[in-house]
Amino acid sequence: MNYTESSPLAESPAIGFTPELESIIPVPSNGTSCENWREIHHLVFHIANIFFAVGLVIPTTLHLHMILLRGMLTIGCTLYIVWATLYRCALDIMIWNSVFLGINILHLSYLLYKKRPVKIEKELKGIYQRLFEPLHVPPDLFRRLTGQFCMIQTLKKGQTYAAEDKTSVDDRLSILLKGKMKVSYRGHFLHNIYPCAFIDSPEFRSTQMHKGEKFQVTIIADDNCRFLCWSRERLTYFLESEPFLYEIFRYLIGKDITNKLYSLNDPTLNDKTIKKLDHQLSLCTQLSMLEMRNSIVSSSDSEDGLHQFLRSTSSMSSLQ
Repeated sequence: MNYTESSPLAESPAIGFTPELESIIPVPSNGTSCENWREIHHLVFHIANIFFAVGLVIPTTLHLHMILLRGMLTIGCTLYIVWATLYRCALDIMIWNSVFLGINILHLSYLLYKKRPVKIEKELKGIYQRLFEPLHVPPDLFRRLTGQFCMIQTLKKGQTYAAEDKTSVDDRLSILLKGKMKVSYRGHFLHNIYPCAFIDSPEFRSTQMHKGEKFQVTIIADDNCRFLCWSRERLTYFLESEPFLYEIFRYLIGKDITNKLYSLNDPTLNDKTIKKLDHQLSLCTQLSMLEMRNSIVSSSDSEDGLHQFLRSTSSMSSLQ
C-alpha cells in the first residue's frame, strides 16, 4: 500500500510569502519587463522638457547664446518643481530641481550683469565712438581706461601745452577733446591738432626707446581746449596688464603719427581731409617724430630747411 504522508511544508508552498512581500520583491516573468506602462505624466512635465530641449539646440553662434540657454534651463527647472510638488508629490525631485534652479539663476544674473549697458561720459563718447569702438574695445574696458589715473584738463587760447627744449615728454599722454592746437618749431608752423587726435603721440613713441627727452616742438592752444590726460607711467603699467588694449594703443598711436606726417606734407589739410586719411597707414609709423624734427634742425634753422624737409617727406609718400 503506497501511502505517503503529506508534509505540512508541501501543503504550504509559500509559507511567509505574503502579498506585501511579493510587491517588494520583483517576480520574473516570461514576458517583457514593461508590460504595463504607466500613464503619461502631466502636461507641465512635458513643457519643462521642451524648454530644456530648446535651450540645448540654441546655436553657439548666437550673440546671446549663454543668456538664452540659462533662461531656458531656469524655466525648465521651475516647471519641474511645479510638477514634482503639485502632481507627483516627489520631494527628492523638487529638492534637486530647486538646487539646479538656484545655480542657473546665479549664472543668469552674472551674465546679465556683464551685458548691462555701460554709461560713458558724454564728453568721452566721441573719443570712444571715433577711436575705440571700431576696434571692438568693450565699453567697460574703455571706462576702466578713462576712469583711473587720468583727468580732463583745460587750456585757454594762447596757453602752452608744451614748450620746445623745456617740457619733459615723460609725464603724460593726452587726447584732444575740444578745440584746436597749433604745433610749431622755432616759430615755423608744422601742423594743427584736432579733436579725437593724440597731442603728443610722437613723443610717447619716442620715450619707449629714450627716457628723459624734451619736447622739440611748441604746442599752443589755438582755441579754448579740453583734453584727456593720462599719467604716462601709470598708463604704461595698466597697458602691460591688458595685452589687448596695449595693441590697440600701438595701432592708434601709429595711425596718429601717420596723420601728422601727412599733415606735414600739406599743412593746409583740414579736419575732414585728415579723417579721410585715417585708414591709410604707411611705413611712416615706424619713424620717430623726434628724428623728423632733428632732420629739420640739421637741414637749416630757416624756412628753407623746413621746406626742404617737407619736399623730402612728400617725395617719400609719393613713392609709397
